Amino acid sequence: TSKFVDSLQVFLNAVSLGGVESLASIPALSTHYGLAESALNEMGISISTIRLSVGIEDAEDLLGDLMAGLDVLG
Repeated sequence: TSKFVDSLQVFLNAVSLGGVESLASIPALSTHYGLAESALNEMGISISTIRLSVGIEDAEDLLGDLMAGLDVLG
């Protein structure tokens, strides 16, 4: 999961900054860090959960970035 998020070039690896940029984050390692696994499970969050916030960048650039990220995973 981290490998995918770290490979993205258009999506920033960050939690919401209140801006218009596209973001990708792993809630279990950011906004929900430190919660018990049972609490994460109750919320439907796992270490492989990725949150995408889509901004105003060109849709083709965003799709291309996601596809390239998936290619990194093999």
